[in-house]
Amino acid sequence: MDTILAALCALKLVPVVVLNDVEKAVPLARTLMEAGCNGIEITFRTEAAAESIARIVAEVPGMLVGAGTLLSPEQVLRAQSAGATFGVAPGFDPAVVSAAQGCGLPFVPGIATASEMSQALAAGCVFQKFFPAEPAGGTKMLKALLAAFRHTGVRIMPTGGIGADNIKEWLAIPEVVACGGSWICEAKLIDAGDWAEIGRRTREALSALR
Repeated sequence: MDTILAALCALKLVPVVVLNDVEKAVPLARTLMEAGCNGIEITFRTEAAAESIARIVAEVPGMLVGAGTLLSPEQVLRAQSAGATFGVAPGFDPAVVSAAQGCGLPFVPGIATASEMSQALAAGCVFQKFFPAEPAGGTKMLKALLAAFRHTGVRIMPTGGIGADNIKEWLAIPEVVACGGSWICEAKLIDAGDWAEIGRRTREALSALR
């Protein structure tokens, strides 16, 4: 997990992606790499997720590939088998966390409350996803949570409602390692194969961060 944290800290931006067609996976990953982003989170919301991860791992060396929306132990095992570097969930489920720990997949559970943050820490999850970040109270809410938990060493990847206009505000919080965002790789752009626009949005976001 320390290695994943370091990689995400350097990356700062993790595009969150829904893929309906496995044939789009490698072109998308290559577009992100060429634009300067070597990380991606493929969500397990479609049947294309596992094979998409496997293809990117095999054909796009250097890409940090996460598996998102892991809601069951079975999905965790499928993600790990496909070659995912890390797993992410929108919530905290002890059974899912246990499955990830059992197969050695670095895992980032979702939290939105003090109780969930505490339970995730008790399960050994120091790296957590604050979700849905903006609807759950935004940076003000996260700062309030961290006031009680900062001493634990917790690290956060907020996701949900984050875009080019507010990502800097999130990254200004010391405990925020990176931000997940779906605005860069919107499903309609992927389905249309609009790699030029995805590349433009990626470069724009990274330029804003610099």
